[in-house]
Amino acid sequence: MSDEATSDSAKGEAALVLFSGGQDSTTCLAYALKRFHRVETIGFDYGQRHAVELDRRQGLRAGLSALSPLWRQRLGADHVIAIPALGEISQTALTRETEIAFGETGLPNTFVPGRNILFLTFAAALAYRRGVSHLVGGMCETDYSGYPDCRDATIRATRTALSLGMDKEFEIHTPLMWIDKADTWRLAEKLGGEALVRLIVEETHTCYLGERGLRFEWGYGCGECPACKLRAEGWRKYRAEKTA
Repeated sequence: MSDEATSDSAKGEAALVLFSGGQDSTTCLAYALKRFHRVETIGFDYGQRHAVELDRRQGLRAGLSALSPLWRQRLGADHVIAIPALGEISQTALTRETEIAFGETGLPNTFVPGRNILFLTFAAALAYRRGVSHLVGGMCETDYSGYPDCRDATIRATRTALSLGMDKEFEIHTPLMWIDKADTWRLAEKLGGEALVRLIVEETHTCYLGERGLRFEWGYGCGECPACKLRAEGWRKYRAEKTA
């Protein structure tokens, strides 16, 4: 569904945002608050190495509410679902203390098999009970690590399966799917101005290692993991174009 169609057809409707406390999901939350009458959030605790991101969520929700009276009015309930079994069976660099590397398949060992499919399934089950038809997630296949569950085709197939399996028509919105990280910074500025960009820099967490001790111009992290490098490069391009 296009942005324009969403803006027109979703008036008075509710959305559930997959909200981790990272840059992408915070941008997606702002996107939803701009378009939907009621917006709820859902986070997942699966034993992730960077669980510090979960600690950022409430401060970010408060920060987004402070940016706009309308956003404050629209922001609804928050939900956190514990899925320890996912961490137990995945044994990846995101769920255990091991060096981040690429495997024989070409995928990094930060890939948690089935994670996004499982997240969307839990989100849809909650949305079903809450009377919500729109799910919003930060999946992207433009700037990503090759995760197959971030691909547009995967998300479309998952939407079809969930709609059929629950006999309820769901829409899954992925506003970041076809943009790179620099464009994600630009989208944040378009949605909430410099104030939202500052909030993302100061309060979100994206670093795979859960590092909050080091502060860079783009935010906090180790500066070396794939997530930090991607965020830093996107910031560099975003700022360079602004000052050109």
